[in-house]
Amino acid sequence: MFERRTGGSGLLDQIRRDLAYRPRLGRGHRGVRVARGAVPAIAVLLVAVLAADLVVLSQLTGRDPGRVAAGDEGPRAPVAHTGPITLPTIPPTAGPTAGPTAPSTVGPASGTQDAVPTAAPEPVAPLKAMRRPHLFVVAHRPLSPAVVARAAEVRGIRSVEQADAAEVVLDGKRVQTLGVNPSTFRAYTPRPTATSDRLWRNLAAGEMAVSFVLGNDGGMPLGKTVSAPGHSLRVGAYATMGMGAVDAVVSRTTARALGVPQDNALVVSAPGADTARLRRTLLKILPKGSQVVTVNPVFTAPRQTVWPAEALVSPPQVKAMLTAAIGKLGRPYVWGAEGPDSFDCSGLVQWAFAQAGVKVPRVTHQQFVAGPQVPLSEVQPGDLLFWRHDPTNPGYVSHVAIYWGGGRMLHAPRTGDVVKLVPVTTKNFAGAVRISPQIAARVR
Repeated sequence: MFERRTGGSGLLDQIRRDLAYRPRLGRGHRGVRVARGAVPAIAVLLVAVLAADLVVLSQLTGRDPGRVAAGDEGPRAPVAHTGPITLPTIPPTAGPTAGPTAPSTVGPASGTQDAVPTAAPEPVAPLKAMRRPHLFVVAHRPLSPAVVARAAEVRGIRSVEQADAAEVVLDGKRVQTLGVNPSTFRAYTPRPTATSDRLWRNLAAGEMAVSFVLGNDGGMPLGKTVSAPGHSLRVGAYATMGMGAVDAVVSRTTARALGVPQDNALVVSAPGADTARLRRTLLKILPKGSQVVTVNPVFTAPRQTVWPAEALVSPPQVKAMLTAAIGKLGRPYVWGAEGPDSFDCSGLVQWAFAQAGVKVPRVTHQQFVAGPQVPLSEVQPGDLLFWRHDPTNPGYVSHVAIYWGGGRMLHAPRTGDVVKLVPVTTKNFAGAVRISPQIAARVR
């Protein structure tokens, strides 16, 4: 880990994860206050782009319509204009990358696969200081020590942490996975995760930590041994890493045994800095083709925005979407499934809107910024309802349902369950959103 201290008051408040305004909405879809000629303004005022599993914002125009709250309460950085981040995929048959292998194994093997080989784990250092992650870097090849050192010296960057990153196929599911140094990476995670010595010792010993959503909804419960590329892995903990939908973390020794590319990622802490400017600077230092995205930024729209009715989903579109969704009652929940025969919660939402000709983003935390929020007391059929069910990351939006009307919602709950129509529940409720096709189409 490289570290360089800068002036300031230290670590600042937690990243805000919610839209910081409430639009003035009337009763019904056509009750929204209409400003004549205001439709073009929607492209200037409303911007939200979330990159594949690390939330990324992108401007709709060359103007500066919004700001990113990147974990600080000071001046907010302009929206970073980036595309979706892409991780290399490690197929089930992949072998280890080049590098040293260890003679011993961890835990019992599952089926015909061997447990991931590892040497006796090194002791995990105690947590000394917390670091807020602000930027995530992925390159197509290993980042050299010289490049990492140059990145660490960029003005505004407090510290950087090197890691390995790939999309790994686990039990047939494509899972965004990080290989990390347990002793140093822990400082970049939310406090409940960072302070768990047992979690990091288990990670160093060859186990895997998964998100609560992957464990609870995706069928990877604690203690389960899952198939991995050429090996098996035991789920040793539920833990959020505080980076969007990164759903699994292993030690770097384990990552290399799985074939994950070495040294191809960086986590950057830069509290109070202009993340858009930092991104441009880093791209000049990093190898060509590298990707730099903002970790969990939040778009803050003007509080007095007036939403023209034509900027929201129309009644015919709502009717077509609801008709498509209700036609899938009884279809099974499958982690990552997008239809037409099986779904996860956000996959059902995306598929149903597509049948109405409306493009919405793929995952829950992306859908949460695909339109204005509305009070629960004013929801209409076709609005989306969201929850924060992850006890390891209470701020993360982890579940979505479609409001059907009459106090009922349509959703795909979790592995082992089916698409169903049930009463709306408010425990851990995060908010309701009315889809705006103009915004939804730009969320990646």
